[in-house]
Amino acid sequence: MYARIIGTIGVITLASAALAQLLPANSQSENAQWIAGDHHIHSRFSVGWDQTQNPPTPILGSDAIYPTPMNALMGRHFGLGWMVTTDHGGPNHSHVNLEKAYPALQQSRQVVPDIIQFYGMEFDTPGADHSSIIMPHTQDEAQRLFSIESQFSKREPWPVNPEWDTEPRMLEALRFMRELPDKPVVIAHHPSRSASGERLYGLDTPEELRGWNDVAPGVAIGMEGAPGHQAGALKPDGSVDIERARGGYGNHPTMGGFDQLAAIVGGFWDSMLAEGRDWWITSTSDSHMHYTEGGSDFWPGEYSKTYVWAEKNHDAILEGIRGGRIFVTTGDLVSELHVTAMAAGKSADIGGTLEIAAGTAVDITIRFKDPESPNHHGDNPKVARVDLITGEMPGPALEKSTDIHPEAKVAARFTQSDWEQVGDYKVINYRMPALERDHYIRVRGTNTAELEPSLDPRGEDPWTDLWFYSNPVRLLAR
Repeated sequence: MYARIIGTIGVITLASAALAQLLPANSQSENAQWIAGDHHIHSRFSVGWDQTQNPPTPILGSDAIYPTPMNALMGRHFGLGWMVTTDHGGPNHSHVNLEKAYPALQQSRQVVPDIIQFYGMEFDTPGADHSSIIMPHTQDEAQRLFSIESQFSKREPWPVNPEWDTEPRMLEALRFMRELPDKPVVIAHHPSRSASGERLYGLDTPEELRGWNDVAPGVAIGMEGAPGHQAGALKPDGSVDIERARGGYGNHPTMGGFDQLAAIVGGFWDSMLAEGRDWWITSTSDSHMHYTEGGSDFWPGEYSKTYVWAEKNHDAILEGIRGGRIFVTTGDLVSELHVTAMAAGKSADIGGTLEIAAGTAVDITIRFKDPESPNHHGDNPKVARVDLITGEMPGPALEKSTDIHPEAKVAARFTQSDWEQVGDYKVINYRMPALERDHYIRVRGTNTAELEPSLDPRGEDPWTDLWFYSNPVRLLAR
């Protein structure tokens, strides 16, 4: 599967929790903090279309219904510090974004200045499903997004042109984006929503996503680990509808609310990390219409949050996303998560890299805050277990279609008896002895008793099945 054989990990040792008090929360900036956000939010400029006209004319509020400032106000109410407006398209929708959605965003920035608001779109991705495009905050951000959407969105031309909907055209779009003076970020949306079963892929395939990352590694940087539409199984009164699925995954379900590409240990995500790729996961609302009004969505931040370690400004947050300094959570199961690897007086945190001499033991400290307060459902969920997942990084896969990393594993499972309270944090310590080859580590946790996230049945209440995931820390043995 890979260019060389994958090795194994050593045994656990628990060190003194006092060590955790000495470790930095993160090393990028003394002013950095965990800032919750959402990069997949629709406004009334995600339109319907009057097909009786030629070309079709946009009908505002027909697909998503809320004004952009309302999304920002609700995001602030539910604890967000950054967000991205991501309206999607249709014939000549680039003009809707430029002439209507962008002025609404500018107004929203004035109305809700304490939320860092990015301009972007849900890209009708050539040869694939959808994806976020997050634009850097520049004076010409609107014109730059217009240049992308008008040239490459597969639904832009009228009459419909199938030549716009091909994988090579997406690679052309990524080449265009990587040459912009300030590079945007592209994140694949709900990558397995069209899959018909486990490892039976639909519009997005492992080979295709690798191709994006190969062509534009600083632009195409990840995927929604937990898709939006998590309220898909809820009726307006909050009761469950046994016919409906979380996330809109009607063919093959999510797993603990997460896409199979992220949720399966030793699956696609681990296969990407095994190559040393910058390929991160996020969690979003995909907000169109709240479930209490007949939609399938939560408000931005109400259920899903993507936390980025950054200073609170556009540039720092975008670079935090690009650098993988991210953890995600549902149901506000945790409000902070720090994963620190330390050896020989050096340390690295989520999204970081620690270089060590081969044969050196590495001490891992996991610190998290489990809030003693109700979430937005009125519950106070408790972390029942934390898993440390490890894998070797053997290098490039021999096949671009690779979607397994057979030696990735849960190296340790921790329950309440394994962590200590240190101030506001629950602290876990773990030792990886004598690493001879490159590895990565990542962390997940849950309020359930499931050892692995099971397939989500139709009619599942999302508030009962909560998970959090970190992005990786890399350990390079030299």
